[in-house]
Amino acid sequence: MRIVTARRISQVFFFALFIWLCIVTAVGDKFWQLRHWPVNLFLSLDPLVAIGTILTTQTLYWHLLLALATIILTIILGRFFCSWVCPFGSIHHFVGYLGKRSKPAGQRIKLNRYRKAQGIKYFVLAFLLAGAAFPSISATLQTGLLDPIPLVSRSVNLVLLPIADKPFALLAVTQRLYELAGLIFAVFAAAVLLNLFIPRFYCRFVCPLGALFGVVSRFAIWRIGKNKQACTGCKFCEQHCEGGCEPATTIKIAECVLCFNCRDDCKKMDDCISYQTVASRAGEHTNPDISRRGFILSVASGVLAVPAIRLAGKVGKGWYYKVVRPPGALAEAEFLKRCIKCGQCIKVCPTNVLQPAGIEGGIEGLWTPILNNRIGTSGCQYNCVACGSVCPTSAIRAISLDEKMGKGKFASKGPIKLGTAFVDRNRCLPCSMNKPCIVCEENCPVSPKAIYTAETFNAVRNGRLTVKKAVGSTSLTTGVNTIETAENGLPVDKYGTGDYYCIVEGLSGQMRHPEGEQRWKIRSNTENTILCEGKFETVPAEGAKVIIQVRLQRPLVDIERCIGCGVCEHECPVSGLKAIRISAEGESRSYDRQLLL
Repeated sequence: MRIVTARRISQVFFFALFIWLCIVTAVGDKFWQLRHWPVNLFLSLDPLVAIGTILTTQTLYWHLLLALATIILTIILGRFFCSWVCPFGSIHHFVGYLGKRSKPAGQRIKLNRYRKAQGIKYFVLAFLLAGAAFPSISATLQTGLLDPIPLVSRSVNLVLLPIADKPFALLAVTQRLYELAGLIFAVFAAAVLLNLFIPRFYCRFVCPLGALFGVVSRFAIWRIGKNKQACTGCKFCEQHCEGGCEPATTIKIAECVLCFNCRDDCKKMDDCISYQTVASRAGEHTNPDISRRGFILSVASGVLAVPAIRLAGKVGKGWYYKVVRPPGALAEAEFLKRCIKCGQCIKVCPTNVLQPAGIEGGIEGLWTPILNNRIGTSGCQYNCVACGSVCPTSAIRAISLDEKMGKGKFASKGPIKLGTAFVDRNRCLPCSMNKPCIVCEENCPVSPKAIYTAETFNAVRNGRLTVKKAVGSTSLTTGVNTIETAENGLPVDKYGTGDYYCIVEGLSGQMRHPEGEQRWKIRSNTENTILCEGKFETVPAEGAKVIIQVRLQRPLVDIERCIGCGVCEHECPVSGLKAIRISAEGESRSYDRQLLL
């Protein structure tokens, strides 16, 4: 078997495996849902994820030890990950092939030439790692913005799969919706389509993981190189070179992605190139082609960028109340040291309430998970801890249901609070519009409920009417009083919902309800007739005034019981700006954001 054939089989296998693991990152009991599948396999193999979290937290999580195997294999084999395993690299490889397949050999060789700008990716790597390496200054982990594994995971999970599944509804009962999906897609599409102009554009110029492998591969035991001096200088070996490493001359080892196209093409020309343990006879450049000045500037920029961004105060006193993190999330500064923006937690959320953030919480928070209770099928479900179970770096801790609910050994601490619900009385139906509504109280999942109501009776607009004729009931419990009004035009059956009552001026003291109340529930009405339950001891005289009242249950929030799950906000019938909204105040993860002492 030709080695390029083996490489293509490997690419297809790992790409299919990656897509499958994205598909199964969903809560459920079917075989194609989250049933102990290693959904973080590719993230665990990514050494940039491991190194970044080590720098920010001084901790190596055990499941990231797989990245050590990737490093060891790179030292032995060279930069194999880029062309044999990386799913993003496989996409670039295929699109680049489509872009150049119809071009003549001379043009392909020109497209694949090495460019000085390929050193940019090393500056990107230095910048990102420098920002993660100084926790005393305020470290932040931003490698996930450009690291290809989190980038492609985010793009596939939050954009491509929802689009592909929309006609079939196999992966989700309802259409999954994600904020900033357009921006995520734009970044992904730009990275992919640039391959039509320069093959593997992203890999050559931007990819920080490729830069890391380039640095490590200078120590590789096995490498591509010339084993003969009988080269004719045809440069056929460069027409399909994926890394632009110039194998026809002094090969640039750090840029070689082990696609083996050069060796496959050179077989037609006397097999001058091979995979060997000795240096190329035509010479080698083992170090990345970057300047010391550029490297120092990149490191300095990365070190200074984080405290400069933090001057906005978004992580400190200027924190934004709408940045509500999922249950188990660490305090904001620690969270930003670990989150790689991979989108795994967002994808697995069964209610679609987790969303990729914009820059409302600061530039550092771009594409990190926050709750948007208006999107999806509900708020954060009381009995769900899926997000923490798939987080590869423990930015969201894996918590148990007992810890989330404050039960068992966690009873003394109480339930985990994501924030607190606040009622906007200017938009609340019973508070400002005289409309009965108890949706938020009904849907509150906490027991005893965190939302309770205060009962009040308000006169409806144009509800003061003149009695034309009244007929009292003879039964105290089952009878119906009939009041005919002098005014016409009452909305038929509007007041028969059970929320409307009537009183008669001057008779309130003599009106007897079975429970002792002085209001009578309206059973139904016509344009000029009101039927109310109970019995008048004294029938209202002609000309008396009857007042229609609406029973309102105005919501109040018990902030000691509210967990900020957002179910109330999601279910609130007020469209647009909800009448009850969740704010991050009171969240368990940050003691400086508590509402009460």
